[in-house]
Amino acid sequence: MMLILLSLGAGALLEYLPPVIHGSSEAVDRPRRIGYIDEAQRHLLDAPFTGPEHERLVRFGYDVVNIDLRRGGVEDLIDSVDALYVSGGDTFALMSGLRRSGADTLIADRVRGGLPYVGLSAGAVAAGPDVEPAALMDDPGLGLDLEDFRGLGLTETVVIPHADGQLPPYPTELIDRTLNEYGDRFTLLPLYDDQALIVDDAGSRVVPSTEPVL
Repeated sequence: MMLILLSLGAGALLEYLPPVIHGSSEAVDRPRRIGYIDEAQRHLLDAPFTGPEHERLVRFGYDVVNIDLRRGGVEDLIDSVDALYVSGGDTFALMSGLRRSGADTLIADRVRGGLPYVGLSAGAVAAGPDVEPAALMDDPGLGLDLEDFRGLGLTETVVIPHADGQLPPYPTELIDRTLNEYGDRFTLLPLYDDQALIVDDAGSRVVPSTEPVL
């Protein structure tokens, strides 16, 4: 299993999941096909797949496959890609969309079977066992149809992104309140914007993830 959980900077993505898959002696190199899910942003954007994260993946050289959870064919699309990317936005809107579409179970199954998972901010939080610790940072009202706040359960750790307080919506006081309120019930990992959590066969570790200059 391979998880690349980002706060903001994407340097670790390029290091651990390069945009080009190198072929054998009998095959040519090809761009890595990465399925892009933007459900966490759909309530903010006028149209799907127009966010800066999508543009960044294209700029990096990935073959980006848009996956709209509100339409059919999600399973076929997921089965056609080399990795999944779940964008930032609102964690509760994301989990609501994953549950409604049944993509939560599908994604967890495929990732445990070896499909790499990349999550940024909300996408990183959703990979954990529960998204309740995001309640002070995001809007639980966007997940009113959720029976509970279970995450994808791909890791036992709940990532708390933007923990260095550099983004105006997430000052250090808010991060401290989150850690104090939920730290007794969940295993929380404060993740700075220039860090990433890598989970693979070698275990779990925090690595540098500054934004590359291309």
